[in-house]
Amino acid sequence: MATTFCIAVATIGFAPVLHLAHPALGIVVEVLVGIAIVLAVPTYAPAIAIFVLFFQNLFVSILSPLVPLPSDLDFIKGYNFLVCSVMWLATFGLYVVGQRKQSAEVNRIMRWGVVTLAVVSLYFAIGFVQDGQPAAVYLRNIVLPLFLFQLSLLTAATYEVRITPFLVTLAVIILLCGYVELVFRDFWLAITNSYTFWGFDELKATHSGTWEAQMRKTGNVPVDLKDRFSFDFLNTPLLEGFGLSKMLRINGPNMHPISFAYGLGFLTLFLFSVGRPLLALAALPLLVFCSVKGALITVIFVVAAWIGTRLIGAVVTLLLGFLGMIAFAILAIRLGLQIGDYHVIGLMGGLDGFVQNPFGRGLGIGGNLADSYFSIDWSAAQAAGTIDGAVESAIGVLLYQMGVGAFVPLAFYFAMALKAWRLYASSGYLTQGLAGFGVMVVLLNGLFQEEALFAPLALGLMLSLTGLVIGNHVRMQAVASEETDFEQLTHYPSAA
Repeated sequence: MATTFCIAVATIGFAPVLHLAHPALGIVVEVLVGIAIVLAVPTYAPAIAIFVLFFQNLFVSILSPLVPLPSDLDFIKGYNFLVCSVMWLATFGLYVVGQRKQSAEVNRIMRWGVVTLAVVSLYFAIGFVQDGQPAAVYLRNIVLPLFLFQLSLLTAATYEVRITPFLVTLAVIILLCGYVELVFRDFWLAITNSYTFWGFDELKATHSGTWEAQMRKTGNVPVDLKDRFSFDFLNTPLLEGFGLSKMLRINGPNMHPISFAYGLGFLTLFLFSVGRPLLALAALPLLVFCSVKGALITVIFVVAAWIGTRLIGAVVTLLLGFLGMIAFAILAIRLGLQIGDYHVIGLMGGLDGFVQNPFGRGLGIGGNLADSYFSIDWSAAQAAGTIDGAVESAIGVLLYQMGVGAFVPLAFYFAMALKAWRLYASSGYLTQGLAGFGVMVVLLNGLFQEEALFAPLALGLMLSLTGLVIGNHVRMQAVASEETDFEQLTHYPSAA
């Protein structure tokens, strides 16, 4: 396990330094490192991918005083995607050339994954010729969860992957970081050079118009860095009458409160599923101080599904879970329209755009990265209950950009979640239940949050775990089949 952490730190810790020496050097070294991991220590690849997603921005922040321009910072922040993509590509390449022979079940899953990737790539090409930069960003956001799933699936189906000790240790480190930030905020901001890191973000937001758009949308005018982290609890007007004052969100080592909250939610559930309830409880206060509705909803729904399975069985629990999620979505949309919630307004814009053009417009056309986002009149949008475009809703954005093609990745993820749930129904292993129902709930959250599907620590983590549990099941089936064949040959040698 110590070796895994050392390789993970080396993988991403030196990327900013290499980039500052020369961008080409950084890219070449990171590509070679990703390939070397898959060839030399393939069982470490899923764990390293999770580590770099959690911690890369911490290394970037610490070294940010050495970064000359905001564009350099943005490029360096993309090295985690580069490493994960290279490890996926190397693993996929070995699978294609046959060095990792897989079962018919894995081959079938991989074929549907390739179809999903092809559909997304088609819409990327359509969007790229219209507006290249946002198309590339949305491509990265959409394909990374798929890459993580396939990397984990192929690795776990081929080798014995013991990731539980790693994730438990990782959780302890992340909890320490979170509590230091929560209790000693100024100290944390100082040792991580956060003022410089966020200063680059402020420059970019000012020049792009993001600040102006956010102030029009929320009415908040930040004065200093801590003002940027100050939000009403769960960022909703529905709790204004309960006397809950503003709170400082924590951003975690990945420097993003929403993404960090989903990571904490995942770790909380995982720790409980592997018999670490005290550590899981220790993570809950941090999750609350992230003040992210989607992450809390994920924890609540998954825990309810675990309890329901014990009481009424997996089939009935799943059916009631579907009804509960549908009821929740309907209620959230109705309340959102009544209070003018911009997530719901963005979803309505995506649905309207889908009806107007069911074949889609291409990745990057519409969404939070489009130029039209900065000119939205939120008062008029709240009055109308919709906008011309799609923002703040991952599913709304997918429907607007990909049209009917959006159902391909959504259906694939849902099918993998159902598969993990079926494994849970027969085994009772809580980790399998987390993988199955966790993906479903995150997809539900995608109605009301872009980050639910596009932040790597949200859908990406859940699908990585899903790939691990499905791959491990396939490998164990193969081992059991080989043992049965061996026993038959031993007892009946003449059959050979």
